[in-house]
Amino acid sequence: MYTLPNLLTLSRIAAIPVFVAVFYMPYHWSFLAASIIFIAAALTDLFDGYLARKLNQITKLGAFLDPVADKLMVSVALLLLVEVYASPWMAIPAIVIIGREIVISALREWMAECGQRAQVAVSHIGKVKTVIQMFAISMMLMVDPLILAVSGEIFWKGVWWIGALLLYIATILTLWSAYIYLKAAWPNLMAADAGE
Repeated sequence: MYTLPNLLTLSRIAAIPVFVAVFYMPYHWSFLAASIIFIAAALTDLFDGYLARKLNQITKLGAFLDPVADKLMVSVALLLLVEVYASPWMAIPAIVIIGREIVISALREWMAECGQRAQVAVSHIGKVKTVIQMFAISMMLMVDPLILAVSGEIFWKGVWWIGALLLYIATILTLWSAYIYLKAAWPNLMAADAGE
């Protein structure tokens, strides 16, 4: 249970309240610090899976916790961004990304009960989406919202706008990957429906 990969995954979950607390600190550096915590959590996601395979420490607990930790951290980060930038253009990608995670998680659970879990395994598009999503969120988190309102600060404004563009690319890939998963599972969904 207490393997190194599992401890890394648990550290990602434990980092969430720290991440939120730092984000709300009344200091000019709080957004950058919160972004660094988010990036560190994203890096542990890379290492825990790699180490689990390398050290032959793949566990059922780790297989359960890893996607949960990812989804929690991303969902919390998106909710914080929606609060800071309260507008439809920020809410829409957040709703799509979080909604997709709920739907696909439920789909994977149902497919596992049918013995068809492999048909909805993580796809290449899903992995690319995750990487772009992590870059997008970390870039948007690190910029103090007040910077966007002042003239100058071209660098930080550029970082934020690139992050926003990447978030929309991740949103498109989110919809695309959801379509791929649903298409793979559709025959099973129809067969189950016909059998009732």
